[in-house]
Amino acid sequence: MSAGFVPPPYPYERLGEVSALAEKHDGGAVDLSIGTPCDPTPPEVIAALSAGGAARGYPPSIGTPAFRGAAADWIERRLGASVDPDTEVAACVGSKEFVASTPQYLKLRDPSRDTVLYPAISYPTYAMGATLAGCRAVAYRTLDEIDEADAERALCVWVNSPGNPTGELHDLAAAADWGRARGVPVFSDECYAEFTWAGGPTTILRSGPAGVIAVHSLSKRDNFAGARIGFYAGDAELVHYLREVRKHAGLLAAGPVQAAAVIALGDDAHVELQRARYLGRLRRLQQLLAAAGYPVELPDGAFYLWAPAPGGDAWAAARDLAQRAGIVVSPGEFYGPQSTGYFRVAAVQPDERIELAASRVGA
Repeated sequence: MSAGFVPPPYPYERLGEVSALAEKHDGGAVDLSIGTPCDPTPPEVIAALSAGGAARGYPPSIGTPAFRGAAADWIERRLGASVDPDTEVAACVGSKEFVASTPQYLKLRDPSRDTVLYPAISYPTYAMGATLAGCRAVAYRTLDEIDEADAERALCVWVNSPGNPTGELHDLAAAADWGRARGVPVFSDECYAEFTWAGGPTTILRSGPAGVIAVHSLSKRDNFAGARIGFYAGDAELVHYLREVRKHAGLLAAGPVQAAAVIALGDDAHVELQRARYLGRLRRLQQLLAAAGYPVELPDGAFYLWAPAPGGDAWAAARDLAQRAGIVVSPGEFYGPQSTGYFRVAAVQPDERIELAASRVGA
C-alpha cells in the first residue's frame, strides 16, 4: 500500500531542547514561545459560562441571534464597518479551526480551483489548511507578486493584519480590490485587530463585504482562548455557503460560550486594560533583548517581537536566550522558509515572570 499523508511535527513541540535549557534556571523557564493569553478573563464572562439554559439544547451552528448581533455591533463600534447579523455573520469554533477547515469547503464549492494563497511569513495554519484539503499552498510576499496563473487557480487568498509573527500592518482595502478584480475571495484574519499600535483597529469590511470575509476571535481580545469561540463576517453568499456546509460538519460553538461571548464583545474597558498590559510587556521585552544583545523594533500591531538573529541562525539565538535568560522563543522557520533568520517573542507571561527573565541578563 502506498504511503499516505504523514503529519509533520507540530512546530512548538520541537522546542524540547530549548525548554530544557531554560528550565535549568532558578525559577524555571519563562515561556514566550506560544501566543497563549495569561491574564484574567472578565469575571462576568466566566460567570455566564455556568448559566444552565444555554447548555441544555444544541446551540445553533451559525451562532445565536444574540451572539451574531453582538459581533455585528462590535465590528461597527470598534472597527468602523457595518454588516447584517442575519445574513453576513456566523460563529466558528475559534479562528484556527476556521482557517484550517475552510479550504476543503471551498474546494467542494469550486472543484476547478486547487490553490490557497497565503503570506510567505505567517501563522503555519494557512498552509496546513491547504494541505489538509488536498490543495496547493502557494506563498506570496506581496499581492502584486502573485503569478496570474496561480491567481486563476486560487480558491482564496489569506491576508493577516496585524500580522503574526511580524506585527506588520497591511493595506486591507488594496487586498479587497485585488481579490475582486480576479474573482478570488479574500479571507482576512484580523484576530489581533484590537492590538494595533500604529493607528486604530480596522477591518477589510470597511471596503464593503463583497468578495471578502473577515475572521475574528475572542481568544486574544478577551483572554478567552480556552473557550474556543470566534466568528466570520462578510460576503453574504460566502457566509451562507459556509454556514450550511459547517452545519453538516457539526461545528457548534458551545451554548454557554456563545452567551459569555455576548458579554465579552459588549465590554471595551477590559480590552483597553489588556492593550496597556501588552504594550508595556513589549517595551520591557525589548529592553530585555537589547541587554542580551538582540536589538529589536517594536511592532505596529499584535503582541510579538520579531527579532533578527545574529548570523541568521534563529535556533542558536533561541538556545542562547534559554541558557542566559531562561526564556523560550520561537525560531522563525515555524512561520515559513523565508523566516529562518528571525525569532518570535510573545509578550504572554505575567510581568513578574518577565522581570525574572530580565534580571538574569541585567536588564
